[in-house]
Amino acid sequence: MTQKETIVISVGGSLIAPKGLDIDFLRRFKNLIVKHIRKGKRFVIITGGGRTSRNYQEAARVISGLNDLDLDWLGIHGTRMNAHLMSTIFRKYSHWKFIKDPTKKFHTKDPVIIAGGWKPGFSTDYDAVLLAKQLHATKIINLSNIDYVFDKDPAKFKDAQRIEEISWKNFRKIVGDKWHPGLNAPFDPVASKECEKLGFTVYITNGNNLKNIDNLLNGKDFKGTTIV
Repeated sequence: MTQKETIVISVGGSLIAPKGLDIDFLRRFKNLIVKHIRKGKRFVIITGGGRTSRNYQEAARVISGLNDLDLDWLGIHGTRMNAHLMSTIFRKYSHWKFIKDPTKKFHTKDPVIIAGGWKPGFSTDYDAVLLAKQLHATKIINLSNIDYVFDKDPAKFKDAQRIEEISWKNFRKIVGDKWHPGLNAPFDPVASKECEKLGFTVYITNGNNLKNIDNLLNGKDFKGTTIV
């Protein structure tokens, strides 16, 4: 990755708040980003809702039973709570107002741009793609709690094979074509279709291994899956 390149990083909610808020992860993540800001890089950080969103969705579902629209909005507000937290953490480097609509034009010279969820029917993966498109960034780093994408669920299948590099065509055979609220996939199917269309590269790796992410940002070998 070259100097002054705009890099989009999607931070899974499972990293921000796996149970409660993971203050150690947030501190180390900030230090890593600041290190690369000082090297001239610029970042767009978009936050997922993860367990925060799913806790609210599950509670509402158990008590009342909900449709997809209600579930979606609860999930979106979870991502926005995490985005507000992230914008506060990066206050010195980013405007305190985070982005809620990735299609709306904006102009800023800040080295960090924070974004949360947009509207029902769209995941933060898709939002990340729209922001990358607007800012002419062709690389998206998706941080979650997995090291690699597998050809099938490794928790269910002992013969599941990890994937280090895969085409969008073959990746989409794994994740399918439809997205629904609370879907837990390595990268959202609708966002995947858009990435294939735009020719974007997405890197999927474990956000807990910040040394590994540092290697990726420095253009070195890293542990994870590359989708091209």
